This record gives sequence, C-alpha cells and structure tokens, in this order.
Amino acid sequence: MKPTRFETAIALIDKKNSEDINTYQVFGIEYPKELLYSQRMTRKLLQFKPNASRALQIAARAQHICRWKIARDEYPMDRVGYLKWRETLKKMHAEITAEILKEVGYEDEFIERVSFLINKKLIKKNEESQAIEDVICLVFLDYYFEEFAAKHDDDKIIDILQKTWKKMSEEGHEEALKIKFSNKSLDLVNKAIS
Repeated sequence: MKPTRFETAIALIDKKNSEDINTYQVFGIEYPKELLYSQRMTRKLLQFKPNASRALQIAARAQHICRWKIARDEYPMDRVGYLKWRETLKKMHAEITAEILKEVGYEDEFIERVSFLINKKLIKKNEESQAIEDVICLVFLDYYFEEFAAKHDDDKIIDILQKTWKKMSEEGHEEALKIKFSNKSLDLVNKAIS
C-alpha cells in the first residue's frame, strides 16, 4: 500500500531532523536531538488533543525542523538577539515545511495553515495555535525541565515557569499538573503558580 501524503510528509520531516549533528541521550541511546524532540511533540500532541487536525500534527512535528542550522550565537546574546533568532528560526521552519508539503502534493491553503501554526500566530485567539503553544510547554515540562532546572538557581526557574504558565491555556495547565515531577520540581512548580 502506498503511503499517504501525510505519512510521506512526516517521514520527510523526520529525514531532515535525523540529520541533526547534535545528539540527546535517553537510557544510554543517542538520538539526533531535533528528531527526538519532534517525535516527542507528536506524542504529546496526540495525548493532549487525540483528534488534532493533520495541519496541527504536521506543524507540531516540524516545530524545530533543521533548528541546528541557525546557531543561537549568530545573534547578540541579549533578549533582543534571542527574539530575533527565534523569529528567524520560525520563518525557516515554516519555509522548509512548506517545501516538503508542496513536494508531496498538498494545496496552498493547507500549506499556509501549517505555516500559520508553525509561526504560532494568534496564540490565545486561535485554538490550534494555542494547542501548539501548550504542547511545546508540555514537552519542555515533561522531558527537559528536570535537567534544565538542575543547571539554574531556583529564582530563575520559578521565573521561567511563570512565563511558561502564562503562555498556556487552562486545559494546558491541567495537563501539566498530571506530569510526574520529582519532589523538588513539583515544589518549584507549586511556588511558581501559587
């Protein structure tokens, strides 16, 4: 049986992300960092929104496509530099994904929808944009938070948690509180949201 356009698009996104030169270790196995991240995005999205549209599923999978190609240190190491870097990345992620979707035969309207979601436009106003933002936050909290928190002081972590919490919907908050945190992390989460 021939794979569907959707399956082919996901496979091509994974192929791009498998080229990541950076790796991430889980249970002693090395994974290309962005490939692992993208698969975690899909897993978390489908737990959170089991009926997610195809456009939303593709946007989640391609959220960080080829992220390593634009290094953070190519921009000033301040807040303005960080935001500029993030904007440039979003544009690149949307462009690479659009090329893939064109290649597999998706219509312009669908491609524009995926680009809109990758760019996270109208968060808080658009349900699917908000869902992507929630899933990004949930993936961070579930898979990367403990390691991140170990490298920074509690005040900085509480500040980051508060900013993360602000970006999320009520539904996202409920989902976040189901995550199995360590006692220390749970304590930080509770301090941040109280």
